[in-house]
Amino acid sequence: MNKNYYAILMAGGVGSRFWPVSTTEFPKQFHDMLGSGDTLIQKTFSRLSKLIPVENILILTNEKYNNLVLEQLPMVKQEQVLLEPAMRNTAPCILYASLKIKKQNPDAVMVVAPSDHWIEDEALFTENLKQCFDFCSNEDSLMTLGIKPTSPNTGFGYIEYNKSDNNPIKTVNQFREKPDYETAKSFLASGNFLWNGGIFIWSVKSIVEAFEKFQPQMTGLFLKGFENYNTNSEANFINENYANAENVSIDYAILEKAKNVYVLPATFDWNDLGTWGSLHEKLDKDENNNAVVNATVLLKNSSSNIISTSKDKLVIIDGLEDFIVVDKDNVLLIYPKSKEQEIKGVVASLKQ
Repeated sequence: MNKNYYAILMAGGVGSRFWPVSTTEFPKQFHDMLGSGDTLIQKTFSRLSKLIPVENILILTNEKYNNLVLEQLPMVKQEQVLLEPAMRNTAPCILYASLKIKKQNPDAVMVVAPSDHWIEDEALFTENLKQCFDFCSNEDSLMTLGIKPTSPNTGFGYIEYNKSDNNPIKTVNQFREKPDYETAKSFLASGNFLWNGGIFIWSVKSIVEAFEKFQPQMTGLFLKGFENYNTNSEANFINENYANAENVSIDYAILEKAKNVYVLPATFDWNDLGTWGSLHEKLDKDENNNAVVNATVLLKNSSSNIISTSKDKLVIIDGLEDFIVVDKDNVLLIYPKSKEQEIKGVVASLKQ
């Protein structure tokens, strides 16, 4: 294990498109969404610990999920759990974690990874990650692992890389926002576009310098507390100052502005598990393309559905096609898969 390798595991999201299983109190990263026996955060932690020392993996999460993290990852110490007192998108929390790591080890190289993605071939993931770590150890670079698109998906951002770059690691031309369907089709036809999977790799030196250059105000705010990091006064400083940071993503704050951005087209199978439909893709299906989590089912004239209930529930369905059927506690959701992006809005209106 290389003591200079670190990871920042992002585990603060709510995953509201997976309602009613994923809730504000118990988000999807803490659920065993695929019935594998491990929750998504447990799978991600285990995958990263194949290359990175366990004590060098930091978990960034909302303060209300602290106990969930410690319950599900008993090998983690409290000081490895970085608690966000306010929701401020990805840039502030990455800067906070990076400065904390810099104080501990200025030679560190790190990966920033979401805690709720599904990666099938973990050996290939480790191989790709090691390739990125080697590159970032020797070059002043901000790197991302790009995912080869399998469809003109409008739910992802895209990375456009330099077509004439024949190196395995490509220079990035630009990041592109989530496109409409026709634009996504043109991206795929171009052949030099990848999905932005939100997995980033860089040295602590390169990312802190990038923040100093492109986000001087935010950097100043967090540098004020540098002497507090990794001490008993860290939590007080963060609680008093964190909410003053701008609410901005790492893509917009840094990566869209920097010139030293590179991408490695990933060779592993990846799924962001962002919706019930993406979960349907990963689960085993019957001969009519129905996927079932936990339930006992009797299905007639029904195809392409995903059905998730508590264990031992008997579900009988006739004549249903391409639907999400989820029974959880006091909520029953029956919703067309084609409208799954609307579930987030449904949850928001229920709160109102």
